[in-house]
Amino acid sequence: MSWSFALPVKVEFGEGIVFNELKNLLEREGLKNGLLICDPIFAQNGLAEKVMEAAGGLLTGVFHDLVPNPTVENIDSCAKLIQKEQYEFLVSLGGGSSLDCGKAAGSLCKTQDSIKEYMYGRKTFGPEHLPLVAIPTTAGTGSEVTMVAVVTDPEDSRKLPVGTPNFYPRLAILDPCLTVTVPAKVTASCGIDVLSQALEGYWSKKHQPVCDACAVRASKLVFAYLPRACRDGNDMEARTAMCEASFLAGIAFASPKTSGPHVCSYPLTSVYHVPHGEACGITLDSFLRINADAEGGRLHDLARMIGRKDAYELADHIVALKKEVGLRCRLSEAGVTQADIPALIQECHHPNMALNPVEVTDEMLEKMFKELL
Repeated sequence: MSWSFALPVKVEFGEGIVFNELKNLLEREGLKNGLLICDPIFAQNGLAEKVMEAAGGLLTGVFHDLVPNPTVENIDSCAKLIQKEQYEFLVSLGGGSSLDCGKAAGSLCKTQDSIKEYMYGRKTFGPEHLPLVAIPTTAGTGSEVTMVAVVTDPEDSRKLPVGTPNFYPRLAILDPCLTVTVPAKVTASCGIDVLSQALEGYWSKKHQPVCDACAVRASKLVFAYLPRACRDGNDMEARTAMCEASFLAGIAFASPKTSGPHVCSYPLTSVYHVPHGEACGITLDSFLRINADAEGGRLHDLARMIGRKDAYELADHIVALKKEVGLRCRLSEAGVTQADIPALIQECHHPNMALNPVEVTDEMLEKMFKELL
């Protein structure tokens, strides 16, 4: 067995760290004249303003023209603003949308292109990019420690990942206090995304020991604390545990990458508008059953390490977890009909599907989707 591991992201973790230490952390990195990229709600509820104040003048502008699952237009507009105002670094505050926008715009601003050129593989990024500071406000995407951004093209109803080492943030600041006001539904969707990342990283054909260890720990934390975080947003023990789980799951899939559930999630989000994490969760237990006996039963070992009899029992518990936190388990609940299945299968022809430990055929997808209707 041979493997490699690199994580060129500095991480600071602690309750209250954003408001108490942000200026010092930015100064330590030598950063000035930055743009804050945030979800629109934070421009409305005052959080963006508080973060600007905590930065002590090192942030000089705000961009919040974002939608969930950032679009080509969002990212292109952000890059043009960076060029116009000559910002020197970026801070992304929010969930996966703001982090993905910051990653992509930080490299795109060094070109005269649209992100479409890179989304569809017509061009690849050179090494030039702006440094990015990631401040997640959800315990979900793990995007603060990965080199991938996901971009939506509404014109073609496509949602695709774009990856380059440029996209690694220079610094990730993880503050559980920022997740307290996240609604239960969003907490649940983000939490099942954490579990999807952990399991997909573990079963990926590119799995390796460092990522495996993070996957095990992240999975344990999700089962133990996600229901608590959904029941009581002010449960700081649960919020802190889920922030840790999100970070660890980000490491768990950063090198091995994701496979089946994430691939299937892209059309469920772009066509049927299911939130990303919830979309991953719909097929997660099905893929766990498909992969259960692969590679000598590694997934049975994983199940036992997190307190389940085997991978099949773990799959049952995933279904129970989704129901407990109020997530959809059936494709029909997302508006998918049997007539939609052929088109859905075609949208799942993504290279990452090849990382699944069991070869996934169209016939297998058809059977799975019909069972999930």
